[in-house]
Amino acid sequence: MRAVIAYLALIGIVQAISYADVLEAEWETFKVEHEKSYESEEEELLRKLIFYDNKKTIDKHNIRYALGEEAYEMGVNQFTDMLPKEFKSLMLTSINLTDARSDIDIIYSAPEHIEIPSSIDWREKGAVTSVKNQGKCGSCWAFSAVGTLEGQHFSKTRQLMSLSTQNLLDCSSRYPYGNKGCDGGSPQQALKYVQDNGGIDIESSYPYNSRQLHCRFDRSHVGATVRAVVTLKEGDESDLAVATANKGPISVLIHASQAFVQYRTGVLKDKDCNKQVNHAVLVVGYGHDSREGDYWLVKNSWGSKWGDSGYIRMARNRNNQCLIASCAVFPLV
Repeated sequence: MRAVIAYLALIGIVQAISYADVLEAEWETFKVEHEKSYESEEEELLRKLIFYDNKKTIDKHNIRYALGEEAYEMGVNQFTDMLPKEFKSLMLTSINLTDARSDIDIIYSAPEHIEIPSSIDWREKGAVTSVKNQGKCGSCWAFSAVGTLEGQHFSKTRQLMSLSTQNLLDCSSRYPYGNKGCDGGSPQQALKYVQDNGGIDIESSYPYNSRQLHCRFDRSHVGATVRAVVTLKEGDESDLAVATANKGPISVLIHASQAFVQYRTGVLKDKDCNKQVNHAVLVVGYGHDSREGDYWLVKNSWGSKWGDSGYIRMARNRNNQCLIASCAVFPLV
């Protein structure tokens, strides 16, 4: 009996050493893939320990996913060396829904008895630009606003134009729009700025800098304009589906939980993401997964190495999970 116990203990030690070796190799790969460098050996050690802790959480979750006990898979991304609180302060923002829904031009009214397709993906129709990366700046609101405007401009002109998020970051913080640059903002107010300003510049003439600078809007480089901003009924996923099917990509606010941050693939189902909205994204479609049910197809602004090539499928028709239909807007162009 003692020999058996000793043998099992030895197996456990070998497995622990083997897992440590795997973690070390994954850490080295992580640094190269995400171009990580640190100011000191002490900081690198701290980041390494945080990475190890997050990777263990990811591995445990993915075992449950493989067993069919979870609806989505987690993965390593550029944020795996960050603490949740650190990530929250750097990338997310507290958004007041009342302020975000203020100054409404039009409230969308879905046509009665309308039939919509069982699935739609506006990427396939050419209405969605490539995935962008906001960097270490809480400018998700600007990317979300630009995304829905790019879609509406495409629907009207059949031309896909990449528009300037930096234009919104620099210029829509002044009164009365109240956006706060890298500290957050409202897609609705960003679109109101474009409406009042007479347009937004194209990306190539006003490129993104990951930080707020002085306003350099140039009317000769306008790529799109806005006639009015349309707001959807608060919390109504059915209206959001109709608007997505008939109008195009829709800007939405959500609660991005830690599960959202670590998402890789599958359908995000998360009971902990119904708190206050803290992130802006773009609904570019919807569909049905044979394993996990209805979902929203969502474009994020954390680069193509995050999630499923920059996208996430979020559970649909689950009581407005993650508050995805709480503040949805699109422009008329």
